[in-house]
Amino acid sequence: MPHRAHLFSLRPGHAVREACVREPYNRKRLTRDLLAGLTVGVIAIPLAMALAVASGVPPQYGLYTAIIAGFLIPLLGGSRFSISGPTAAFVVILYPVAQKYGLGGLLVASVMAGGILVIMALLRLGRLIEYIPEAVTLGFTGGIAIVIATLQIKDMLGLDMGEMPEHYIDKLWLLFSHLSHWHWPSVAVAVSTLMVMLAWPHLKWPVPPHLPALLLGTLVALLLAQAGYGVDTIGSRFSYLLPDGSHGAGIPSQLPEFEWPWLQAGADGLPLRWSWQLFQDLLAAAFAIAMLGAIESLLCAVVLDGMTGKRHSANSELLGQGIANMVTPFFGGITATAALARSAANVRAGAESPVAGMVHALVVLLGLVSLAPLLAYIPMAAMAALLVMVAWGMSEAHKAVHLLRTAPRGDIWVFVACLGLTVLFDMVIAITVGIVLAALLFMKEIAAMTHAEDITTQATDALPEHWRVFKITGPLFFAAADRVFGELSTLCTERQHIVLSLKEVSLLDAGGLAALNKLIDKCRHNQTELILTDIPPQPLNTLAHADIKPIKGALRFYLTLEEARRTIIQDNAAA
Repeated sequence: MPHRAHLFSLRPGHAVREACVREPYNRKRLTRDLLAGLTVGVIAIPLAMALAVASGVPPQYGLYTAIIAGFLIPLLGGSRFSISGPTAAFVVILYPVAQKYGLGGLLVASVMAGGILVIMALLRLGRLIEYIPEAVTLGFTGGIAIVIATLQIKDMLGLDMGEMPEHYIDKLWLLFSHLSHWHWPSVAVAVSTLMVMLAWPHLKWPVPPHLPALLLGTLVALLLAQAGYGVDTIGSRFSYLLPDGSHGAGIPSQLPEFEWPWLQAGADGLPLRWSWQLFQDLLAAAFAIAMLGAIESLLCAVVLDGMTGKRHSANSELLGQGIANMVTPFFGGITATAALARSAANVRAGAESPVAGMVHALVVLLGLVSLAPLLAYIPMAAMAALLVMVAWGMSEAHKAVHLLRTAPRGDIWVFVACLGLTVLFDMVIAITVGIVLAALLFMKEIAAMTHAEDITTQATDALPEHWRVFKITGPLFFAAADRVFGELSTLCTERQHIVLSLKEVSLLDAGGLAALNKLIDKCRHNQTELILTDIPPQPLNTLAHADIKPIKGALRFYLTLEEARRTIIQDNAAA
């Protein structure tokens, strides 16, 4: 079907071909892309650093991700307007990996995840996004938002408590036990940053709120430092090695360099020591990264399609995401996927094509080279406040509240389960349980719609006394057929003949076929004749494929109920 072709097509650089080759690309469109890319690039610089820190690695690795993956994904992917880089959704997966296996383990897991995404693209799995219910999506994104916001409490309050434990309940307990040691200058910086983030949109100025919020937070931190109240900053928290062997504060103002991911430092500061257990652990993390990356990027593409009226290529987008995530870790970048907030800002800034995404990456590169010394002054409390607002935005709380107020009870249970499992365990368990639970509840509801109705007196009042006619409505699949045919089988001992009209049956699967065979066997045993009429194409094909044939005295088929009625009356008169 032409309107669904985007779900099945696969070709590298689909978005570039469609937007810049198939459609005329002129100076006017280039100018709009340059302006949009500049706008989003400026937004991406602080976000990339903040998300890298939240993922457990120094901030420059977030910038490397926005540069390398931010350029490759628009070039190779299938969505015209997606802006890719570090995203908040990955924090809950990347942080534990970084804590346990260091930067090296995180980069290797990212490479493996990229390979999984490429395989998904080659298998044309992009269309599977259609089968993820909204309750599942809202549940795990809400859970991720809660975890991200919880992780920021430490820096917002300036708590000195070392590394956070692995499990969420332990994190809460540790935070609660340290609340009395809160650092008021850090809180002042965080509050000032939050106030600007909340108030700025009401001014309706074109400048995004991230920049003035961070500027004010940095200014407050500098003033407090002048007064003798130091606040932790990127420069004081992070350092890098200089060529002469000394350490520089903050982030290095240099281009990302090629290095084998598995030679990067593990949690102990040494290169990874490979083992079968390490491979299994990183593969499990890579699978989780790939699944979330696929969901995030394709959901983002769907939203952008709705905003612009364009069509993305789902499999091409997975291919671009996969290739970029395989390449980026070789230059120190962490996992990347499409970021909805930055992508939406790209559209609102007037982007015309993927060129805007590539320009955004170049702007981040320019910022890394020229602004690194200034970025070291950004306070960690301001970065944490920024991430709290990012978490609030990704939670889509208004949609969650609407779902809780209006959705059926089954969808509410799916949402609650996904949210709770994401917070307490991890996203893979949450999505798996959510999809399975949603599928079971859906099957239960569909099965309840399948029923048999006695229409003997309505349609066939001229039939002999021992005949009964039933109309079956709904799909005869494994969850419904056994119940329906089981109810009908109780009549086999009371009636000599049963007519089943299947006109309203849309589906007959293997489970339904097995239940029908049991009914036929019981009818034969009790010398009751079963007649099937009005069989639609799909059930008819299933019966033919299973070689279900008429059985003398036990099973007959007719095209219509009226034809069956006439034949029954004639046979009864002849007898």
